[in-house]
Amino acid sequence: LHVFEKDDRVLVLQSAGNLATTQSVLTLLRQRINQDCPNLMNVSSLYDAAALVGNVIREVIQRDGGQQQGHINFGCNILLGGQIKGDVHRLYHIYPEGNFIEATEDTPYFQIGESKYGKPIIDRVVKRHTSLDEAAKLALISMDSTIRSNLSVGVPLDLAIIKTDELQISSHLSIDAKNEYFAMIRNRWSEALGHAFDELPNPDWLGRGDELP
Repeated sequence: LHVFEKDDRVLVLQSAGNLATTQSVLTLLRQRINQDCPNLMNVSSLYDAAALVGNVIREVIQRDGGQQQGHINFGCNILLGGQIKGDVHRLYHIYPEGNFIEATEDTPYFQIGESKYGKPIIDRVVKRHTSLDEAAKLALISMDSTIRSNLSVGVPLDLAIIKTDELQISSHLSIDAKNEYFAMIRNRWSEALGHAFDELPNPDWLGRGDELP
């Protein structure tokens, strides 16, 4: 999780995919802040920021992909969220091809990386009006499900919260295995799932093949 912040804006980027690509993209984004060119600190909207990040992704992949041999996946996906003064909060998913989509009323979140284990939980619960506290709780439950099912995913987890019109990070936590709240969430969620499973009736068709008509 990477934060770009100044008086009139706060931008947060999260990345997944080829590590070399994402490191190069982030390095170029930071370097160009000090150059006389469009950059994350002078673009006028989050849309322009998403287009800028998409262009840098294309630039890096074209540069590195043309120099390497073999079947190497140079792709990366980046989430860009935040607010620039005078505009509302926005959230974008930027693809390896450089194009992007924006979160909407009906699709108020994105998830990248290893998502198949944790995404169904979010799909069932999250709504546009979900509070920040509930969203943070839900994100941790989703990550716990991913961690339990994929050994390549683990703590620490970065959690950042941006409140409307504050134009700064209001809370930025690094959550490790010793975090008391995360440990409580993991334990109670597992217990709740176990209880919910036990309360569901078993299927009534088992053994019917042995019954006489």
